[in-house]
Order: sequence, then structure tokens, then C-alpha cells
Amino acid sequence: MSSYLQVDAWNIIEYGFSPDRLREMESIFSIGNGKMGQRANFEESYSGDSLRGSYIAGIYYPDKTRVGWWKNGYPEYFAKVLNATNWIGIDIHIGDDVLDLARSKVLDFKRVLNMRKGTLEREFKAETPSGHVVMVKVIRFISFNEKEIGAIRYSITSLNYSGPVTFIPYLDLDIQNEDANYDEKFWDEITREVRPGEAYLIGQTKKTHFFLATGMCFEIEKGDIGISPDCEIIDREKYVGNSCTLQLKPGEQVNLYKYAANLSSFDCVEEKLMQETRSRLLKASQRGFQKLLSDHESAWGKKWDESDVTIDGDPSAQQGIRFNIFHLLQTYTGEDERLNIGPKGFTGEKYGGSTYWDTEAFAFPFYLCTTDVRVARNLLLYRYKHLQKAIENAEKLGFSDGAALYPMVTMNGEECHNEWEITFEEIHRNGAIAYAIFNYIRHTGDEDYMMDYGLEVLIALSRFWKQRVQFSEDKKKYVILGVTGPNEYENNVNNNWYTNFMASWTLKYTLENLEHSADRDERKLGRLMKKLNFNFHEETSAWKHILDHMYFPAIPGTRIFLQQDGYLDKEQVLAADLDPEQRPLNQNWSWDRILRSPFIKQADVLQGIYFFDHQFDTETIRENFDYYEPRTVHESSLSACIHAILAAKLGDQKRAYDLYLRTARLDLDDYNKEVAEGLHITSMAGTWLAIVEGFGGMRIENGTLYFKPMIPEQWNAYSFNIRYRGNLMTVHIDRSEIKFLNRSDQDLSIKVFNKPYLLKAHSGLDIKT
Repeated sequence: MSSYLQVDAWNIIEYGFSPDRLREMESIFSIGNGKMGQRANFEESYSGDSLRGSYIAGIYYPDKTRVGWWKNGYPEYFAKVLNATNWIGIDIHIGDDVLDLARSKVLDFKRVLNMRKGTLEREFKAETPSGHVVMVKVIRFISFNEKEIGAIRYSITSLNYSGPVTFIPYLDLDIQNEDANYDEKFWDEITREVRPGEAYLIGQTKKTHFFLATGMCFEIEKGDIGISPDCEIIDREKYVGNSCTLQLKPGEQVNLYKYAANLSSFDCVEEKLMQETRSRLLKASQRGFQKLLSDHESAWGKKWDESDVTIDGDPSAQQGIRFNIFHLLQTYTGEDERLNIGPKGFTGEKYGGSTYWDTEAFAFPFYLCTTDVRVARNLLLYRYKHLQKAIENAEKLGFSDGAALYPMVTMNGEECHNEWEITFEEIHRNGAIAYAIFNYIRHTGDEDYMMDYGLEVLIALSRFWKQRVQFSEDKKKYVILGVTGPNEYENNVNNNWYTNFMASWTLKYTLENLEHSADRDERKLGRLMKKLNFNFHEETSAWKHILDHMYFPAIPGTRIFLQQDGYLDKEQVLAADLDPEQRPLNQNWSWDRILRSPFIKQADVLQGIYFFDHQFDTETIRENFDYYEPRTVHESSLSACIHAILAAKLGDQKRAYDLYLRTARLDLDDYNKEVAEGLHITSMAGTWLAIVEGFGGMRIENGTLYFKPMIPEQWNAYSFNIRYRGNLMTVHIDRSEIKFLNRSDQDLSIKVFNKPYLLKAHSGLDIKT
């Protein structure tokens, strides 16, 4: 655990320049707006170790995989979110010296991510090799109002130097992904233009043929007065810029304002990209830096007003949850149903920036409860529109008749993961898709979604499970062989409890909705049956037979669900018995040793219990938790949050808090020693779940919002916001009472500790505890 960063409720603060931590800090201080994002790279030159990263949502490259592509059904490529045009670059020359913190003496350094305002600020003093000392202050943001715009104010003050200073604002498309499988550069230049004060580049991705136009313009002030120094044009392949030189004396300050616009073929047709980019860029620059910044800060204020979580008395926990919410909000806005949530967001290249099951299982509830309903709906529509691809994915593996297997990793609906034990075996992802539909409808009451889209997906998923199970004559039960569950420290196992449970639940949920849909709109259901060539009696009878005869492994004489067949054959040592120097296991042990161990990477049985905890009595949950938690090493970012929620449900305040803090500060404190590769965006939603569903005890029972809150002893009070069926409410919990504020126009019925209450529109309700 690292305590390198300062604890502050609204800011992430780094004091001192640490080159050996630079990659981690580039991830931590990343900014974005759902449309594009930027790692916290320096604007000026930096010759030390760094992972440069500027990313545009939806733009990817099908990088041919190194292994396995020749196997039947194996994906030929792994999709990579592309490192796009470097738009932040501003090289600085102080006389004959290049300003480069890797080669200068850094006298003072501070960096601040202001989460309330959505800005990245940096200030430092540096002495160049020739002894020139300057002070630099930079503020950067990516607009939440004008999603294609980014802006920088770069201020430099001479402290002891007299002479020429050269500013070189530029655009650079000659970049590559560090994770490229064959060191290939993925961009071709289409055109470029440069003139004094402006520059433009249009690039096209190889194979996928996405277009990206990037434009920049800039202004320079000396003191508070705008100036127009002579600028030389720089124009070469994939690189355009201006070189502007002016004289500086000690005590004088120069400000450079750089505005950039990124528009892709997601935004407009290729023929209009240059024209539209220039138009939007110049309009933004005419509004000016301060006005753009003010509007951007106001937009963030509105976001925080509806999604903030406050914690009184525990600054570390407060900072952790706001950091996670900040990155969730700037990663995905739900404005474009073609986009989804990459596990690293805009903070790094690992995992390719693609869509995983993490979206539905972890991130979906956050957006469902804190943003407009269309945001969650668009996440579901993303999967619905990929249904045909999911059917094709299943066909590649030998399934038929409309069975669908959603991809483990995708950009366009096609499977592009390249590890066989996950690509072919981690089929539990289908259960997460079905669960998200269920979760959406119970939260929103949007029954039309089920009729128009959801049921079609559920039928395709159920057809898959019907073909994936097989009847065991030995057990006289249906079994599911050769799978990998959420716990990826077990591969190619039989009868993973979680997978069997999710398959069975999906079949049951589909049957329930077929019956409900027949009652609701028999004509519309009939059209769907015809479209899908659905033999109602034959298919539903088969599903019911599976439901009645599904095998679920268990430990005899206990309430414990066995993770999978054969788990008890392993040496049953606990995580507490491990040498801390051997952690994390995946960085110290061979894969063979991990697979033979009993250690669990993330919640597996407990994941299923979490999803459907209303189906299990308290003692069953407790026995399973007490058995599996000591065996779990939490080396998945998705693990601790689920354990925290269940610990809170069991009234185990200490473990709930410890596990919450681990998930809340997973990246800030770099628990798993991998932040340099990017942040864990989807697990950040788990932090929110740990507070709202864990400590807040929020559930939905029979269509009613239910709360059973607890408060950690480290906190004086906490509050959160919830959207439910058109209502927005704020919940505040302290040691003496629970306060509800209905911020909407309609009354809402709720339950608190099993007692019903009516929360009137635009009114509060105080309940003593």
C-alpha cells in the first residue's frame, strides 16, 4: 500500500517530482469527458520513461493476436483502443536548453487533480542544464460541454533568465500503442494543414478505416497583453506546429493558450471533417479559455449534484469514493449507444479499451442509479444491437438455432479476446447480460424495453444454455463442463457453481417473461415468436426440464455451495498463511502453481449470492462468506467490493469497512501494483456499490426501494443520491437518524428496516434510529 498522494476531500495532490512513479501518476491524473481522454503526460518534452496516451472513444484497431489465431473459433485479433494524435504538446526552449524535467533539476513540483471542477493543474520550478530557472504553471481540461474540445493554459515565468524563449505548440500523429503485438503503427496520414496560429491533421486507422481530425490553435500573452510574435511553420509527415520565439526577462510571465478539437468519423462524414473541426475549434477559441473553463466547471457541478457521495469523519474514504465517481463520470456519459465502458477507460492501454462483462455486473448499477435513465438504457441497447454478432460468435463454436454467446471482450460485438481459457470458457458473461436486463427493469419499471428488446436477448441466451448443458447419467442431473468462472485462478473446471446458477436463473427469468409478455401484449409476442422461429412448447419444455434437474455442487452437511467439482481436492490453506512477499500471486507464482492452489482471485460463489441475496437466508450467506473470504486473495479489482457488501449485510462492520477501503483506494494506493498500466474503471463502480448496497443496505423488494443502513465506526455520517423510477432522492445517515429528501415531483413509497414510509414529492423524511 502506498501513501504517496495527499489526502484531500476534493483533490488528488502530488508533491514532489518522482520519475519512478511517473507512469502511475499519468494514470491517476488522467482526464476525459466520455468522448475522449488523456493520460497526465507533460505538455513539454519529457525524455524519461512515460506512457503517452490520448484516446478517442470508439476508435480501435484489430491487432492480429500472437497466438491461437489458427484454432477453430479462435479470434484472429485483439481489439486495441488506439493511442491517437498527441494534441497537448507544447515544447519549450529556454535559450539553447530544451525544458525537460528528465534533464533539468526540479526545484519544486506540485500536481493537482481537482475533481470538483474537472481540471488538471501542475506547477513546478526547474533549473535547466545551463542554469536557467523558470516557474511553470499549467491548467488543462477536456470540456464537458463541448465534447470535442480540450484546452490548456501554459504559463512560464523567468526567475533568473534573460533571453529568448521558444514555444512550439504542435500536433503529432506519429505515435504508436505500447501494447501493439507487432510494433506496428496503426495510423495513416490523410491530410494536414498548417498556418500561423493554427494546424490540422487528419488520420485514418489501418483496417478499420476510422477517421480522426485534430485541430489546434493558440494565443500568447505577455503579462496580461496579447501579443503576436513571429512564428515559423513546422510541416512534416504526421506532424504540424508553430515555433514562436520571444524575449523574456526575470519576473516576466508568458501565457500560451492552446485549444484543440478532435472529431472522428463517429461525429461526421469524412468529407466534412476538416471543415467541421476548424469551425468548432475557432468557435471555442473565440469564447476564450476562461469562459470554456467556467462552463466546464458548471457542467461538473451538475454531475456532482446528482451523483456525489459524502463521508464525514474519514477523509481517506471520502477521497477514495470521489476519485472513483470522478473517473466513472468522465469515462462514460451514455450519450452514444455505440460506446461502452473499457476496464481502463481513457487511462491506459491494457485490456484494449474494450467491453467486458464488467460493464453489466459492476458498472451498470452506478449509471442506473445516478444518471438519467437513457444512460443505462443505452448500455443495454449496445448489447441488443450486438445480438446478431453474439449469435455468430456462438455459431463459430458449434452452437445453432439462434443461440447467442456474448463476447468476453469486444469493440463491435465480435469476440476478440485471445486467451482460450477466457475466450471459450468464461461463458458466465451471458448471465451478466441477462442480469442487467433484470436490474434495469426492476429499477425503472420500463416494461416496454422487455417487449421491444430484452426478451429477444433472453431467448437467445437461454437457447445457448440449453445447448451448453449436458445430461450426466451418473448424476442424473444437467452439468456444465469445461468452464472458467469469475475466479480466473481456476481454469477448465466442471460445474462451477456460479456458472450453473446463472444459467439456471436465466432460463427461469426468460420463462417468467415469456408468460408475462403473453399477458401484456400477445400480438407483439406473436410477432417475436415468428421472427425467432420459436417453438414455444418444445423449447420451454426443454428449459423447464433443465431447471428441474440442474446440478449444483455443495459441501455435504453444510450450507456451503462448492465452487466447482474437485475444489476440496486442493490443499486447504488460507490467504493469511501466505508470505506477504509472495503477493500478488500473479506476479510471483507460476500459472501452474496458482491453478493448483486453493486461492481465489475474486468472488465466485459469493458473486452469485450477491446478485440474488434475497434468495438465501442469512446463515447460508454467512457460512459461504466465512468459508470463501479467507481463501480469497482479492487480486482481481472486482473482488473486494462484493465481499464488502456481503460483510455489511451480515453486520460484520469491521470487515465491511476494511474491504471497502481496499476497493475505494485500490488505485490511489496501488494495492495490486499495476496502476502504471491504467486505472480499474469498472471496479470503481464497485466502490459505489459497497457504500449504497453495503453500508446503505439498499435493495429492491417486490417493486419497493428498501434500506437497512449501518454506519462504520470511523464515520460520523454519510450520504448518497439515488434515482429510482423517475425519482431522485438524497439519503443521509448519521448515528442518530436517517434523512431522506425526495427531490422529484412525485411521491415515493420506501421501506426502512421493514417499515413502510411515504416520501412525498419535494419533501424530507427524518427517521430516528
